[in-house]
Amino acid sequence: MVIKDTRSEREKMIAEEPYNVQDPELVADRIRAQRLFKKLNTTTLTDLESNARIAKELFGSTGEKIEVRPDFSCDYGYNIHVGENFFANWNCILLDTCPINIGKNALLAPRVQMYSASHPFDIERRTHWIGTGASINIGDNCWIGGGAIITPGVTLGNNVIVGAGSVVTKSFGDNLVIAGNPARVIRELDPNEIRQ
Repeated sequence: MVIKDTRSEREKMIAEEPYNVQDPELVADRIRAQRLFKKLNTTTLTDLESNARIAKELFGSTGEKIEVRPDFSCDYGYNIHVGENFFANWNCILLDTCPINIGKNALLAPRVQMYSASHPFDIERRTHWIGTGASINIGDNCWIGGGAIITPGVTLGNNVIVGAGSVVTKSFGDNLVIAGNPARVIRELDPNEIRQ
């Protein structure tokens, strides 16, 4: 007996399983996100209240204090979850087919890219618009340097600093400075550097 999978393509996508990228519901969700991030990208540095209000409408969940500078873009928005005191500088891209979870006091420098989206290696599936992905999880008090790229499935612990231009392809624990392509541990943070 074959049991039919009755889940929506959105449910499969969020569950990190192969899904149809061209599903009408997902296309509508991407259009909604694009409408909101375009609106967000018209806010000015003097109108932080509107900026935060639109970001809160776009994202799945947020802390009270957040700021997202233009030109921000994402796939869906509802799979982005950020903690209190979140700041994304100019030109960040968060492709959130799967959840992107970011803790409190996070700083994203300009042009940070987080990709929870991916594609199958199999050419047949890839050319028929089957998508895949894996969640990204960033701990509290993290600073992601300018132009850094974080790939699907990466988890970073608390108090992690990612050097500018790094490509993070694997997970790292707490209290570290990582950098390079691929990123590696540069050093551990001193206890005085992580006190609050």
